[in-house]
Amino acid sequence: MNSKFRGTLLGVLIGDCCGAVFEGEVLDAGQKFVLRKFINKLEGVSFTAPRQKYTDDTAMTKSVARCLLKYDEKSYQKNLAVDFVKEYCSSTTSRGYGDGVQRLLVTLRKEKFEDLLGPARNQFNGTGSFGNGAAMRISPVSLYCVNKSDDFLFDLVGKTSEITHANVIGINGAILQALAIREVLKLESDDLDVNNYVTNLLESFKKIEKGEDEFGIHEQKFYTEQLEGMRKLLNKEILPSDEEVVNILGHSVNALYSVPTAIYCFLRNVNLLKGNREKLFRSTLEYAICLGGDTDTIASMACSLVGAFTGDSIIAKNLIKHCESSEEIIELSDKLYEIVFSEIFKKDLHLNDEKMN
Repeated sequence: MNSKFRGTLLGVLIGDCCGAVFEGEVLDAGQKFVLRKFINKLEGVSFTAPRQKYTDDTAMTKSVARCLLKYDEKSYQKNLAVDFVKEYCSSTTSRGYGDGVQRLLVTLRKEKFEDLLGPARNQFNGTGSFGNGAAMRISPVSLYCVNKSDDFLFDLVGKTSEITHANVIGINGAILQALAIREVLKLESDDLDVNNYVTNLLESFKKIEKGEDEFGIHEQKFYTEQLEGMRKLLNKEILPSDEEVVNILGHSVNALYSVPTAIYCFLRNVNLLKGNREKLFRSTLEYAICLGGDTDTIASMACSLVGAFTGDSIIAKNLIKHCESSEEIIELSDKLYEIVFSEIFKKDLHLNDEKMN
């Protein structure tokens, strides 16, 4: 499990660092060849250039991990908002923060965090953000909640998301990514039944998206529909083309059109590489970037799923080394593991003591 914790956060970092180089592109055959050479170079022992820089995906993920380690549930959200602002203001290089979140963080600082959720609710004419910024940073919450109830997970995802995302699409995207990671974290073997995995996610979202509006009409099942589309792609006899995947699932900054895409990238490669887990991380990383669009975030989310599934042992050591702040990411992963499982170890010891007495 310690290896899975490391793999999850290293997946965020590596997908982010590698995907950022190709963000916004539509990769043709020539660019896909360039991508392969680029990753080969990062995995090579002779590569000595400066480390690949991470973006806001990793920056905000670090903030979440730090605050989960430092603060209790009552003070977590405010301190997370403060840490988001500190991380943003301390950056000596561009981290690729979107215009909307930059304005929001500046507003929070200017207003001295008096209204934590107001700036997010006021964004985009009051609709809030439906982007994938909440989902991209949610992996530490999955680690922290690996042995917690669904209600506890949903509550913590909400507190982590709503500082910047007031739209249900953005928040539910974070819930989907958090559930997807936790599901593979809890697997006790290398076997993953893809159909059962998707079914479990679908059943969860049928409950989450169930409801009626004020006219008594059932709400549209946004993520449920995307997950159904993902299942159809996974069950096709002929492997879908990149264009078909993008047309059905998307590759944009909208959480609805990127979180299911990231999960698909992971599951497609699980299906393709059955019995060859050593290639799963590299294959998923490369494929997620090949789809183009919001490559850093989609690759980051997809690779965090691989890392949660396999642990960090299958990730090329040089690839880890050539990404900025990999040592810090490993340290945060280990500390999260310690805080999560120290409670369980204490309970087990207490039970053993009672039995002995």
